[in-house]
Amino acid sequence: MAKILIIDDERAIRNTLREILEYENYEVEDIDNGIDGLSLIKKEEFDLVLCDIKMNKMDGMEVLSEGLSIRPDLPFIMISGHGTIETAVEASKKGAYDFISKPPDLNRLLITVRNALERGNLVTETKVLKRRVSKVREILGDSAAISKIKDTIERVAPTDARVLITGANGSGKELVARWLHEKSSRLNGPMIEVNCAAIPSELIESELFGHEKGSFTSAVKQRIGKFEQANGGTLFLDEIGDMSHSAQAKVLRALQENKITRVGGEKEIEVNVRVIAATNKDLQKEIDANNFRMDLYHRLSVILIHVPPLSDRKDDIPILAHSFCNEICSDYGMPVKKISDGAMNALMDLPWSGNIRELRNMIERLIILSEKVITENDVRTFANPSGPQDVVAVPVSVQSPQVNFDQFSNFQEYKDQSEKEYIKYKLQKNNWNVSKTADDIDIQRSHLYSKIEKYGLKRSD
Repeated sequence: MAKILIIDDERAIRNTLREILEYENYEVEDIDNGIDGLSLIKKEEFDLVLCDIKMNKMDGMEVLSEGLSIRPDLPFIMISGHGTIETAVEASKKGAYDFISKPPDLNRLLITVRNALERGNLVTETKVLKRRVSKVREILGDSAAISKIKDTIERVAPTDARVLITGANGSGKELVARWLHEKSSRLNGPMIEVNCAAIPSELIESELFGHEKGSFTSAVKQRIGKFEQANGGTLFLDEIGDMSHSAQAKVLRALQENKITRVGGEKEIEVNVRVIAATNKDLQKEIDANNFRMDLYHRLSVILIHVPPLSDRKDDIPILAHSFCNEICSDYGMPVKKISDGAMNALMDLPWSGNIRELRNMIERLIILSEKVITENDVRTFANPSGPQDVVAVPVSVQSPQVNFDQFSNFQEYKDQSEKEYIKYKLQKNNWNVSKTADDIDIQRSHLYSKIEKYGLKRSD
């Protein structure tokens, strides 16, 4: 349900606009001056603002400018009883979506509101899509370890030095690799990723170096390998510790000579590739166990970057949590939820064995399952959804009574009774605060008053 703010110093205009918009099932707030209107824009998430131009305390044009500085994508429709072409042009230059004269024409008003809301939705969707297709996200955190990683990236990225990134699963190794590519002179070239752990050992050579037609049973045509695809750019070998011995030998040769040979082929192909590798294993131990070649290790580890687990940099959790919360709420098209101090402390107390990936999943889970404010109890309840959860007790006075289904002669009677009990429960839970209850169950206050009257609900002291 779209939420609209009306800013106008004429009560009659505000009441008329509210009546029209609420009839169309919009959620409406109104205020009689621009200063208070800007305060509401800062505190609440509105989808559209209808703003008068000539007002006391603050001119509508000032409200428009300051409102857009607070929320640049918020559509403003300016209204005025002294409308001129010059005024409309000025409003458009300042960023207003449209201009309507008083008294507003009903049809034009509703069409303009609908179009402005659709534009706002398109802007939000465009931002989400741009972020989803963007090459790289920001490395978040102010801890000493993250600051050191950022500094190393700045120094190393412009060179062609090979980099070995180590760290636990989900700690952000791929993000470091992407930033090394983004800040390199190879930015305009491709960045090709290979997950060595996900490719069977018998296919890894074909994946990396390609193959000629007929080189093995299923080779029905020539295939270009990842080294050739990454020519002029960066090749990211993720989970390099899981690569087979035969593939390790060929990778070593490719790094030494900058040449490859396709499987089943004889021709040597020159490649110009910067290799960045990553692993969650201790390669020194793998070398001792004869699972990894020492000479390949030294070829790959010109620069070593270790990404610490989240448990070693818990001071970064608030920054990460708020960033994920904003991003996920934006993806879902919902107002950004707040994380209480207690909830943040509870998040920082968790072990985070899954690192950044686990934290993001946790924030997404909390956004979906929590109310407007994510509380400490939410974190405790949803931290381990597969295990026993804390049960929040509801006072007996607000519990809904058990329903005997045999008492209903038809479905409508059951629906009415269920709706009555649900509304009664919510009203009691919110101490009969009608405005809060309407917001809680996502209906208009006027609709809630109608329901209260329909079912004869009364507050019992």
